[in-house]
Amino acid sequence: MAKKEWKPGNMLYPVPAVLVTSRSADGKDDVCTVAWAGTVCTNPPMVSISLRKSRLTYDYVSETGVFVINLTTEKLARATDFCGVRSGRDLDKFAEMQLTKEEAAHISCPMLAESPVSIECEVTEAKDLGSHTMFLAEVKAVHADEACLDEQERFDLMRAHPIVYSHGAYCSLGKQLGTFGWSVRKKKSSGKPRMNRKIKSVKKRK
Repeated sequence: MAKKEWKPGNMLYPVPAVLVTSRSADGKDDVCTVAWAGTVCTNPPMVSISLRKSRLTYDYVSETGVFVINLTTEKLARATDFCGVRSGRDLDKFAEMQLTKEEAAHISCPMLAESPVSIECEVTEAKDLGSHTMFLAEVKAVHADEACLDEQERFDLMRAHPIVYSHGAYCSLGKQLGTFGWSVRKKKSSGKPRMNRKIKSVKKRK
């Protein structure tokens, strides 16, 4: 396969398009779209978001040290785009996009009721990287929509129809191709074939 070399740039796609909610020190709320977000550690559970210093969310997170990551869905696609191109300095994005605020349980910050998953985060470190500042944060709690639980009470995000961001476009996710470890997992043989073989051998002896 032939590849063309381009200059260095951000081409790690797709990435999650999340709605980050935050609150200022004097109690004002904001919501903005963040594409530079990800998991960084399992134990303790930690995530990161990277924000430009010009964003209002940057000011609020810097002031209070907390924020909430809200996963997005196809139904939230328009709000996800809107909250990424409009500033909370100019209008109330919650009201404009009819987003419902819910109070977080362990930090002073709003969550989005329309999101299937809301992750409460507390900043442990802010690292200035250049155009963006990366906020490393410990997860304090996760809130998951019960409508996304399967018959075994396991969370199934695909039921919420999540979206991702890929080089300027919002995309829905396709079909599941496998689960973790499926490429090396041994197939379990059922008892039925073994029973059939046993029956045949008995008939031969007769």
